[in-house]
Order: sequence, then C-alpha cells, then structure tokens
Amino acid sequence: MTEFKRLISLDAFRGFTIAAMIMVNNPATWAHIYPPLKHASWNGLTPTDLIFPFFIFIVGVSIALAYTKRLNAGVAKGPMYKKIVFRSIKIFAVGILLWLFPSFSFEEVRIAGVLQRIAIVFLACAFLFLNSKWKTQAIVAGAILVIYWLVMLFIPTPGYGKVMLEPGANIAAWIDSKFLPGYLWQKTWDPEGLLSTLPAIATGITGMLAGHLILSKMTAERKVIYLFAFSFFAFIIGFFWNYIFPINKNIWTSSFVLVTSGLAGMVLAASIFFVDMLGRTRLTKPGIIFGSNAIAVYVLADVWRLPFYSWKFGGSSLNNHWMNWFENAGWSLELGSFLFAALFIGFNFIPAWILYKKKIFIKL
Repeated sequence: MTEFKRLISLDAFRGFTIAAMIMVNNPATWAHIYPPLKHASWNGLTPTDLIFPFFIFIVGVSIALAYTKRLNAGVAKGPMYKKIVFRSIKIFAVGILLWLFPSFSFEEVRIAGVLQRIAIVFLACAFLFLNSKWKTQAIVAGAILVIYWLVMLFIPTPGYGKVMLEPGANIAAWIDSKFLPGYLWQKTWDPEGLLSTLPAIATGITGMLAGHLILSKMTAERKVIYLFAFSFFAFIIGFFWNYIFPINKNIWTSSFVLVTSGLAGMVLAASIFFVDMLGRTRLTKPGIIFGSNAIAVYVLADVWRLPFYSWKFGGSSLNNHWMNWFENAGWSLELGSFLFAALFIGFNFIPAWILYKKKIFIKL
C-alpha cells in the first residue's frame, strides 16, 4: 500500500482544529478561562497557541495534495494561478469584512488578521509549490527561519538603540507601527503583522513538505514513520532554538514554527496510522463535518457572535445571563465559561452538518 485514496485523518484534523479555534475565541467571559484555553502572555506555549499554526500547517498539506492531483490531471498552471489569486483575495476580503461587521466603521479597519494571514500564506505557498520541487521549498523555509532569526536578534529596534524582543519593543512591532495601515490589535503592533507573516509562510511550507512525503512512492507504513520522525526532529530543533530565540506566537518566532509544525506533523502521522491505516474512523465524523466547510464555519461563527454576545434579552446578553446563572448557583465560573463555548460550537455544528448532508461545500 503506497497511496491513500483520501486522507480522512486530514479532513478530521482540519475540522477539529477549526472547532478548537471557535472554542478558544468564544468563552462566555474572558475574565474566567481555564489556563490551557488562554494564549501565552508572551514567550511560551499553551495548547491554544497550537491551533493557528496547526491550521496553517494543514493548509500547506492540502496545497500539496490538491495541486499535485491537478497537475497530474494535466490542468494548466495559468488557470490555477488565477484561481489561487482570486481565492486569496476572497479570503483576505472576508477577513476584513468580519472585522467591520456589524458596524462597518471604515475609520478603524484592521488590515491584519487571522483570515488575512491565511490568505497570504495560501497565496505564497501555492505559487511556490507550482514552481519548485520539494528541496527548493525546504531551502526557502529554512532560509526564512534563519533570516527572520537574524533580523529579530541582530537588528536594534529603532528608538531603543539595542536589540529588543519585548512586547511592542522589537523590530517586527516597529515595522507594524510604521508600515501597517489601519487598526492594530495591540495599538502599536499586531500579532498578525507584516514581518511575522514571513515565518508563518514557513509554517505553510512545512505542511507542503509533509504533503510531499505523503504523496511519495514509499509504503504507507514508511510514510507514517518518516513523517513522525522528521516532525520529531523539527520539534527537537525548535525546542533547543527556543533557548536563543524564544518560542513566541505573537511574533511567530522560528522556534515557534519548528515546535508547532513538529507537533502538527506528529499528530497527523498518528492520525493517519489510526484512522486511514487501521480504519478507526468512528470518532472522526464531527471533524469531517466541520472540516468540509472549515473557513465558512469560522466565518459563520463570527456572525453567530452577534445574538450570543451583543443582542439584549431581558436587559442583558445571553453570555451574561449564562454567567449570572452559574454565579448565583455557586458553580465554577471557569466551567460556566467553558460550557458556553462548547454550546457555541454545538450551534455552529448545526449549519455545518446541514451543508455536509446537502453536499454543499463553500470554497472561499
């Protein structure tokens, strides 16, 4: 066995990642959250910090699988280029529209954002994939990580006269403050800013390299072993790099790229083994349903926030009613906030399930 007809594990991985993204973004209140559901305040890593790089890694894997199939089918690159550009523009535009919704005040539009970064990574990685071999892609990823490290650790931050890696006081933050238009998430800098998008592209490339391995002519067993082994090595390199270039999601450090891509690759390898090779698919269905319209569900979740968090019912919003009920009952407010997020995922699952049953797949 050298080929997989379709990676059920990848579809489920994508869906569960989106579900996790929705959960951590939608607690009943930010004042009461379990520690694993918070981002690291600066350096370090929490389970929540894994979600975004996992999704970008999956984007990279999907690029390798989808465009290899099209190239093998004889599809010309010209039409693919047009679709790639158009899709990137759509995802980027939807990201901006979500920020503007529902007031549509263009005075403080945020140009950076999660979907915007996904759009840029998709555009860069897809063009790179169509015009290079895996060795070139690996070299590009490595060069990005090394150059980014050198820039961040050896170029003094203007205004400080020395190298800084503190919040808002580093070269990436300075570039955002000078060249990134619109509203910035942290007022003077943005975690999805300009310079830190470059190592995010490297994250996408690591996913493409995993895709190359999956598409190779090795046996399925060897594919899984090599994928797990290479991912483990990436994790180890990132772990030790952390001592001189700390793991940090806010500025998407090179060590962060290798540690998170390594973990994503190991999760994917284990998933392929259990789901695609051993046929343990019983628990994958919810992930497949979410994953079949991943970005559409993410967008819908932001729209759903309006009735859950903004509309008033009996003088207060639903999330406040929920937390007041937990407080009056004397129950854990962290548990209440977590269960509200789980309920919110359930509501988003309903339209995702309807779209899946009707075989409607929205490709932004």
